[in-house]
Amino acid sequence: MKDVLRVLIRSLIVPALAAMAVLTAGAPGAHAQTDVSEIARHLRESPVYVDPAAAGLLSEADAEALADKIEDADKPVFVAVLPEDYPTQDLFRNLRTETGVTGLYGIRLGDRFDARADGSVMSRAAVGNLASAVRGAGDPKAQLNDFVDGAVRNIGGSAPSGWSGGSGDGVSTTALVTTGAVLAAGGAGAYALVRRNRRRHEEEQRRALEKLRVVVDEDITAFGEELDRLDFHPGEPGADDAMRADYERALDSYDKAKSSMASARVPEDVRGVTQALEDGRFALATLAARREGRPLPERRPPCFFDPRHGPSVADATWTPPGGATREVPVCAADRARLADGVDPMVREVETEYGRRPYWDAGPAYGPWAGGYFGGGILPGLLLGTMLGGMMATPAYAADYGAGYGESGGYEGGDVSGADFDTDDFSGGFGGGDFGGGGDFGGGGGDFGGGF
Repeated sequence: MKDVLRVLIRSLIVPALAAMAVLTAGAPGAHAQTDVSEIARHLRESPVYVDPAAAGLLSEADAEALADKIEDADKPVFVAVLPEDYPTQDLFRNLRTETGVTGLYGIRLGDRFDARADGSVMSRAAVGNLASAVRGAGDPKAQLNDFVDGAVRNIGGSAPSGWSGGSGDGVSTTALVTTGAVLAAGGAGAYALVRRNRRRHEEEQRRALEKLRVVVDEDITAFGEELDRLDFHPGEPGADDAMRADYERALDSYDKAKSSMASARVPEDVRGVTQALEDGRFALATLAARREGRPLPERRPPCFFDPRHGPSVADATWTPPGGATREVPVCAADRARLADGVDPMVREVETEYGRRPYWDAGPAYGPWAGGYFGGGILPGLLLGTMLGGMMATPAYAADYGAGYGESGGYEGGDVSGADFDTDDFSGGFGGGDFGGGGDFGGGGGDFGGGF
């Protein structure tokens, strides 16, 4: 159904809009620059816009295929292909203002490429890494497809409703009548579309859970080994009721973690598993203090760098590469490493790009981290990371659970008009430009390389 509507709408809208662009081009042999508002109008109707003056960069068929890929993924990704001499001053910011839709915007300008996004759907670091990864590709078709492939894997939110045949300004009366007729006759097709979206959602959850299962099984195994190393016996000399209660709580946490993981069906279920492990590790720390005659430990979150290190002993200042300084809870060993100027022992997980810290490994690790770091501290810990940016969106909950709860930003695809963080769409740290002036990357800015 969606594919039928897409063909019908585009068959009417695209030629009309293209004709309008030609009429604004002036005399034959010369072309006027397409106004940003006109580009934005195209993007509200379809995720891909190719300027008539840049038609040689991406064919109509390739643009259609790219748009289909974005729409099928149901993600708020926008792509514009513009001529090399198009002015770049505040281009991203102005385009985002005129479009008025929260999302990720990629622009191919001649042989150059850059991207920006609302922080609520993708973090600055993630956008910069994605743009940098595809910037070297010379072929526009290959580059833009690589960009979209990476974008739909990592972006939060969903596509704007206008792409599926909404009644935006650019839709003709004929298109609306045709669409209405198709909808009236296409109840079965609409139902099929709903089923397809449900299957996509379920498949996304299944893949996320399989990623988490590997990591959580490692956590459970590590906790079981800690229990074995403790070598505590409830009837041993010196054991009292308080020690036995600590030990029983640790055992219960171990059993709860195993049973909860075995019954997990969606990523959000993992939150309860890591909550149990965190509780069990604190019980072991309390038991160890009782046995050794030390003061009982303060209830603190686990070590940020790797929760398997156990409860933290202090907060330490840490600055991730290319990120903002923040206070994070650390174990004694990592506190000493940081004090000595040595990198902490970070929990890394497998990704398609190799092993990465869990906070840069994608949205699936949100429920895992949320169980360890509850109580509202997680947003500050993940500030500026890929995972932090994704979990801050309301749309994150659809596939991965509650995220930060009430603290989200705009959902991708929402119509927010000019109400957005302009810093997300401007030059960045180095003020790098795209061919002299403007906000395109390529030099030293945080969206043009150099993280």
